[in-house]
Amino acid sequence: MGLRLKFNLVLTGVFVAGFAIAGWTSYELLQRNARDEILRHARMMMEMALSIRGYTTTQVRPPLEAQLVQTFLPQSVPAYAATEVLGDLRRKYADYGYKEATLNPTNPRNRAADWEVDIVTSFRNDSANREIVGERDTPTGRSLFVARPIRIGDPSCLTCHSTPAAAPKSMLALYGESNGFGWKMNEIIGAQVVSVPTSLPIQSAQRAFTTFMTSLAAVFALVFIALNVMLSLMIVRPIRSMARAADAVSTGNFEIAEFDAGAKDEIAVLGASFNRMRRSLQKAMRMLEG
Repeated sequence: MGLRLKFNLVLTGVFVAGFAIAGWTSYELLQRNARDEILRHARMMMEMALSIRGYTTTQVRPPLEAQLVQTFLPQSVPAYAATEVLGDLRRKYADYGYKEATLNPTNPRNRAADWEVDIVTSFRNDSANREIVGERDTPTGRSLFVARPIRIGDPSCLTCHSTPAAAPKSMLALYGESNGFGWKMNEIIGAQVVSVPTSLPIQSAQRAFTTFMTSLAAVFALVFIALNVMLSLMIVRPIRSMARAADAVSTGNFEIAEFDAGAKDEIAVLGASFNRMRRSLQKAMRMLEG
C-alpha cells in the first residue's frame, strides 16, 4: 500500500468522522433554533391576545358601562375582542390561529374541540400548570401550539355566567340560555390556545443545514486536492527520485546527479544524507578498485 493511499485513507476517515459529527451537531442546533423561533412567535401571539384582553377590560368596557345595562355589546367582552382581532390576522396568515377554547362557552364558536378538551382537562387536573406546549398535525401541516388556562378571577364575570336569571337580557337574546352558565370563581373553564405552523422555520433550517453541509464538503474537497498536490510535490516525488537513485547506486552507477539540498525541510536533510552516503560509497569503491 503506497504512502499516498495510506494518507488518503486516513484523511478520508478523519473527514467522514468530522462530517458526521458536524452534521449531527448542526442539524440538532438548527432544529432546536427553529423550534425556539416557532415557540417565540406563538408566545408573542399569546401576549398580544392578553394585551387585547387587558385593553378591552381597562379602556373599552368602562366607558360603555351605562350602555351595557340596556344593551349587551359582545365587543366589550375581552375574550371576544381578542378572538376578533387575532381572527383578522388569519385572513393574511391562515396557518396561524387563536382560540379561547371553553368547555361550556356562551358563544358556540369558542367550544373546545376534542384535543382542546384534553388540554383544558389537564389544566383542571393540575391547577399549578401555567402553560402547555405541544405539536399536532393539521390539514395544512405540522403545527405547534401554546395553551394557557382561562381561570375565573374577576367576580364581574359571574354577572353574565352564573345563572341565566342574573345575565343581561340582551345577552340572552343574542346567545340564549343553554350555554355559558354555572361558572364559579377560580374555576378553570377553558384555555387560550395559540397555533403556529412549523413548516416555514423547519424548511429554513433544512436549507441552512444543506448549505452548510455542501459548503463543508466543498471545503474538504479543496483541502483534499491541495494536500495531495503538496504530498506529491514535497514528499512522494522526491522519495521516488531518491529510491531510483538508490537503486542505481546499488548497482554501481554513480553517474546520476546529486539531490538539490537547498531547502531546509526533512526531505532536504534526507537528500543531503543520501548525497554523503553516495560520495562515501563512491570513494570506497574507488579504493577497492585501486
